[in-house]
This record gives sequence, C-alpha cells and structure tokens, in this order.
Amino acid sequence: MDKEKKSYYFNVIEAKDGKMSEAFNFNFSGHHDLAAMIDKVKASGVFAKDKHAKEFVVAMRLMHHVLKKNPDVALLADFAPQFKDFKDKVREQFGGGCGCSCNKNK
Repeated sequence: MDKEKKSYYFNVIEAKDGKMSEAFNFNFSGHHDLAAMIDKVKASGVFAKDKHAKEFVVAMRLMHHVLKKNPDVALLADFAPQFKDFKDKVREQFGGGCGCSCNKNK
C-alpha cells in the first residue's frame, strides 16, 4: 500500500466586475491521490459535468480532513457520524475505496 504523502496548493481567485484578485490560498496534504479519485468519480457517470466530480472530491476530502483534525469541536460533533455514513455510501457508489492505493476499509 502506497501511503506517500501528496501536497496540494489551493489558490482561490475571485472574479468580480471583470477583475481577478486572490481571495485566499492554503496547502492541503494527505496520501489520497485527488486526480485518481476525480477520474474514478468522472468515470462513474454520476455527475453530468466533470466540474461537479472535481468539486465533489475536493469537498469530500477537505470536509473529512477538518472532521478528523477537529474531533472536539462541538459544531462538528453531531455531523461526524453522519459524514462517516455518507462516506461509506460514497465508497459503495464508486466501487469501494477512494481511487488511490490507501486502505479501502478506512
């Protein structure tokens, strides 16, 4: 199992009145291969647009990361078990696992 750490850099640009300006940026890392996950979701045909597959995968990974790193935040406590159930359904929908080579039973 390849648990090589990957790092991603998110740079959010706001487009307003024909002008582009950087809103914020941050790094995100983990062992998941976001590109492989996106390819798996796109191949499933669940979403009509590739853009929605990308948004879905990024949202899932970021939310999972926030929940995992902040288990004691009261705001998130009630949602964490529901998210885990949803994540399990997502794994079933897309053939099990996340599309990378991590432990598929996590």
